[in-house]
Amino acid sequence: MVEFLYSLDTSIFYFFNNTLANPVFDVIMPALTDWNKSWVGRSIFAVFWLLLVIKGGKKGRVVGGMIVLLILFSDQFSSSLLKPLFARSRPCHIPLDNLRLLVDCGGGFSFPSSHAVNNTAFAVLLSYHYKRWVWVFGVYAFLMCISRVVVGVHYPSDVLGGAIIGAGCAWILIYLHKMLASKFPSLVLTESSTEK
Repeated sequence: MVEFLYSLDTSIFYFFNNTLANPVFDVIMPALTDWNKSWVGRSIFAVFWLLLVIKGGKKGRVVGGMIVLLILFSDQFSSSLLKPLFARSRPCHIPLDNLRLLVDCGGGFSFPSSHAVNNTAFAVLLSYHYKRWVWVFGVYAFLMCISRVVVGVHYPSDVLGGAIIGAGCAWILIYLHKMLASKFPSLVLTESSTEK
């Protein structure tokens, strides 16, 4: 059973990494997957976060604070606890035959993908508080997850597991926020303020 699942995982990996390979993906996916390493990507995120906090009213300030807490929690949970626990080698560390590596392989373990964990957590949190934009956040999270397979640094199961874990991290924070809202309504968002 384990061998079958690994074979399936590898087959899907090759589908995204090899079969779907094209010049457009070769340019877009590396830039997308490593946006947080470029000054352009960091600047865009900084501007987004500042606008959220400054122009978003009380809701924006609370969500901005929650984003910081969530990413700190999800990243440490993924990178410091789960990755060493599972200790799975990345496909580019083995390496797989005919693997197309479009970015630096990185030195960490493979499962779960921290990119998938963090970006899905981010997308779920924002989707909960800004429901009209749920499709935008969903597309963003999907592209970030799938980019990790396309560039050759993660298996599909790494990003699928990472997405599930990231969503779980977001819902834990949302649940804790709801508990605080029931005791300190003046300091946090109420249920009605998450609908827009």
